Amino acid sequence: MELEQEIRRRRTFAIISHPDAGKTTLTEKLLLFGGAIHVAGAVKSNKIKKGATSDFMEIERQRGISVATSVMGFEYKDVKINILDTPGHEDFAEDTYRTLTAVDSVIIVIDGAKGVETQTRKLMEVCRMRNTPVMVFINKLDRPCKDPFDLLDEIEKELKIKVRPLAWPISTGPTFKGVYDLYGDRLSLFFGADKQSAEGETLDVKLNDPAIDKYIEPFTQHLRDDLELVEGVYPPFELDSYRAGTVAPVFFGSALNNFGVRELLDCFIDIAPSPGKSHTAQRDIDPYEPKLTGFVFKIHANMDPNHRDRIAFLKICSGVFERNKPYLHVRSGKNIKFAAPTAFMAEKKSVIDEAYPGDIVGLHDTGNFKIGDTFTEGEQLQFVGIPSFSPELFRYIENGDPMKFKQLAKGIDQLMDEGVAQLFTSKMNGRKIIGTVGALQFEVIQYRLEHEYGALCRYEPVQVYKACWVESDNEAQMEDFRKRKFNSMALDKHGREVFLADTSYALSLAQEKFPDIRFHFTSEF
Repeated sequence: MELEQEIRRRRTFAIISHPDAGKTTLTEKLLLFGGAIHVAGAVKSNKIKKGATSDFMEIERQRGISVATSVMGFEYKDVKINILDTPGHEDFAEDTYRTLTAVDSVIIVIDGAKGVETQTRKLMEVCRMRNTPVMVFINKLDRPCKDPFDLLDEIEKELKIKVRPLAWPISTGPTFKGVYDLYGDRLSLFFGADKQSAEGETLDVKLNDPAIDKYIEPFTQHLRDDLELVEGVYPPFELDSYRAGTVAPVFFGSALNNFGVRELLDCFIDIAPSPGKSHTAQRDIDPYEPKLTGFVFKIHANMDPNHRDRIAFLKICSGVFERNKPYLHVRSGKNIKFAAPTAFMAEKKSVIDEAYPGDIVGLHDTGNFKIGDTFTEGEQLQFVGIPSFSPELFRYIENGDPMKFKQLAKGIDQLMDEGVAQLFTSKMNGRKIIGTVGALQFEVIQYRLEHEYGALCRYEPVQVYKACWVESDNEAQMEDFRKRKFNSMALDKHGREVFLADTSYALSLAQEKFPDIRFHFTSEF
């Protein structure tokens, strides 16, 4: 009974968007309403003294962007909420894609002035592949914005999903008065309140109440006309179509000014799904099963620079995780127990005794775990859908200080386990090649090697167009391929063979000449 109750009160979701739409600021405000923090920070603002809780790495504070997913949990109205704040920058998209495998629903943040942007489209495709339920929060209404109806049309067209507004803005820009909450049928007023504390006023004034005039005059008639149009154009909200991922409820507000966030949160805990089924290569797993199953979807090195610790993030899919109980690490076949599993508040950690499906637990790792590893109580299972993508940019990595060879080797090893980038060793000359999805990752690796491991590195250009994993049942053809392509062959971190094609022509030619060889562009095959 207790397991069922705990699962039902869990909500695990990710906040995704294009860079700069306001994800991290929204995360801060949700934490504020949940009482998890008392003063909300912002990613970049000179007036606000406190930095954002979820951007805890030094490089994030310097650049004003998120470069790693952070996990935060808090309680609100007897619901346990787990938020994953993801990086919006496309160079860190891989971290975001992997995070989406560990959540049950998603909130997409859209900038009211810019509308739908490229990165939002890509992330929506990942949600669509998994049928993840989506809610939309249109942000920055206290600045000049596009017309709300135009924004809704744009979301339907660009993200290919039907929408249903559950809140409606009363004017935008400098005359922004507040939001009418259609889901709760009440008026929320905006007084330009203190940006860092949970204020702003909610009144139970209905739309047809004459008293509404004194609050929102001269926009009363405009609001009534808009809402009549909304009810006429959009079908009534249905819970099933939202949970099936076909309809997105839409909210409006201003995260920085703390506006419209409470309406979003109240509706979210009401309608968002609690943890559902997970897929493994062997069978589907129901969260209500008594035995524990879970998988590692992220590894973060050096969360605390003083201790050089590595943390593996374990998403619990069924059963109850207990401290000091041995669990089977399926890949190595060893039983491992954890003396200090932790729950997160970005980089702050607290030791926990048990955790339930939907929760994310931090496990201290000395280098044994990889992304995608499965933990069970003895059953041989392998979770699916946690790929590494084929990198698109490549550089040779060279030691910048001969005295620091060990530090560099250890640093590269740990950062690659984190999934920041991929490491290939050339068969021809044994040189190490780093492959990434985006250019900014090279800078992050260089910065973190220097500041977290005390190692200097330098990059040299290498002519590679695409890396693909190769395998074949035709051993003779594979051997012929290895000989002919010897200069382009490499091994990845796990010792699998990789073909580094130097041009798109070379890749298509190889695929044509060696029909029995399978070329894979994600590592999950």
